[in-house]
Amino acid sequence: MLIIDSYVVAVGLCLITMLCWGSWANTLKLASKEWPFPLYYWDYSLGLVLTSVLLGLTIGSVGTEGRGFLADLAQADAAMLRSAFLGGVVFNIANLLIVAAIDVAGMAVAFPVAIGLALVIGVVVNYLATPLGDPILLFGGVALVVAAILVDARVYAKLPSAKGATARGLILSALSGVLMGFFYRFVAASMVSSFRTPEEGRLTPYSAMLVFTLGVFLSNFVWNSFFMYKPVSGNRTSYGEYLSKGNPRLHLIGILGGVIWCFGMTMSLIAAEQAGFAISYGLGQGATMVAAAWGVFIWKEFADAPAGTGRLITAMFVLFIVGLGMIVGARLA
Repeated sequence: MLIIDSYVVAVGLCLITMLCWGSWANTLKLASKEWPFPLYYWDYSLGLVLTSVLLGLTIGSVGTEGRGFLADLAQADAAMLRSAFLGGVVFNIANLLIVAAIDVAGMAVAFPVAIGLALVIGVVVNYLATPLGDPILLFGGVALVVAAILVDARVYAKLPSAKGATARGLILSALSGVLMGFFYRFVAASMVSSFRTPEEGRLTPYSAMLVFTLGVFLSNFVWNSFFMYKPVSGNRTSYGEYLSKGNPRLHLIGILGGVIWCFGMTMSLIAAEQAGFAISYGLGQGATMVAAAWGVFIWKEFADAPAGTGRLITAMFVLFIVGLGMIVGARLA
């Protein structure tokens, strides 16, 4: 299996994670005018599973070091399989809740509450489990990234289309953030501590990803079915519409979204041995700023924003870049 030995390379993989996690939603934008989110999400979750299988059978099976993908799955303990699978279940409901929160309260409320909570909880939980890196630099960097997210919220709030906060939107955002903060720990807890000499019963990044994505896909029959028939806002949809209204282009767009997100998550897990789970997760959640960059430069979401918005956008990216540098430096101190 592919194993990396350099912290610099690990940081590079974490940056790929950030780019992937901040970019997959572009596929949702492309499909949303024709395709309700719950139907898109079926293809997205299928893309997760297909990508995890492909990566496991390729880079998870090459070379002589570590333990190959199929052999690793065959020897895994039931407790480790349950942990990675539970990570997928928890991630899935968190992901669906944040979309519901955006529908109810808008981006300006949902993202800072959900992703801010997820970032803080995720870094703290993963650092306590595997304390790698200087805590002052790590948590100082996290604080700056959270500040950038709050500025991002202020920018979105200036848009004419911004929705007001509601109690239901805040609750949905908070629930999403708490769950999003814990999903990574379940996957990390299932994994080996040394990729080159893996412990028996535990999972390598590649097999952990497959079990995780199966948790996402199978839990869709509960979580996504609920949102299909009992939507927080908008019209209900059905499995019949998935079969009758879908076309190859829409299905491929959804699958591509899953491919992008899953590739990023796999890179994060591969990097975790050198970077530590807290840093890998923290850097990955900087994806909010990547998504903001797409909104600013590609989708032109702030073209109608009032004067002064440009200064806030600049401050947002400065806070993010400095915070990112501190998180990266935490492992070098």
